[in-house]
Amino acid sequence: MNSGTVKFFNDEKGYGFIKDDNTGQEYFVHASGLIDEIRENDKVTFELQEGRKGLNAVNVKRT
Repeated sequence: MNSGTVKFFNDEKGYGFIKDDNTGQEYFVHASGLIDEIRENDKVTFELQEGRKGLNAVNVKRT
């Protein structure tokens, strides 16, 4: 399980980005990968899964 911070999330479009606390890498997150609702600056945990354009954050939960 990775931990990070929501850098951006657009509710209307259903996607955003999460910045990993350990690596500083940013990962795409889609609404279909959320367990909890998220907002910008929320602290979250997540898993990574290969997507069409690289790694995506999935199973995203607020901490």
